[in-house]
Amino acid sequence: MTRPVGFDLDLTLIDSRPAILAAWTEVARETGVVIDLAAVDRRMGSKLEDEAAFWFPADQVAPAAAVYRRHYVRLAPGMTDALPGARESLAAVRAAGAAPVVITAKHPVSVGPSMLAAGLTVGEIFTLVHGPEKAAVLTKIQAVAYVGDTPADMMAARSAGTHAVGVPTGSFARTELLTAGAHTVLDSLREFPAWYAAFRSGPG
Repeated sequence: MTRPVGFDLDLTLIDSRPAILAAWTEVARETGVVIDLAAVDRRMGSKLEDEAAFWFPADQVAPAAAVYRRHYVRLAPGMTDALPGARESLAAVRAAGAAPVVITAKHPVSVGPSMLAAGLTVGEIFTLVHGPEKAAVLTKIQAVAYVGDTPADMMAARSAGTHAVGVPTGSFARTELLTAGAHTVLDSLREFPAWYAAFRSGPG
């Protein structure tokens, strides 16, 4: 069995931006707190509670996160799509005899509706991990590569000794992913199957 390949979820495999921003809009409406959606968009990829801490005092972060998740779970089924190349990328890993694994900062309650809406399935999903926590998962599963859209994803892969593959389909540009340590930056997951075939056949 070839070593597994890890994938981030939000803005790597799925376009969850509409649902995320819509859920934050509902949080602002329900709580009366002004939330700058452009600022939220610039930081997409971190844990929900970390983002909530920008807008709410410490004792209100958990309740605000609960409000967000309630709305997100409701909104995600109608507002989430697989990003171009996502299904083909997962299929390419499986065809090589390896396991595609999702490693995400998302809460388990939010992952299910998102994956279902996008029509994606993987054998194993690790949730509520970000930054160094992703590195620990990558090390544990001995992933050969990790595909993500944020600088934190690239640093996690590097820290784990895993090939860092960036896709600028989220809130961060190609140059930011390279600066963070990406070994490879693809324009989108459309390029992943061909890249993966070449990667498997020789040095990365």
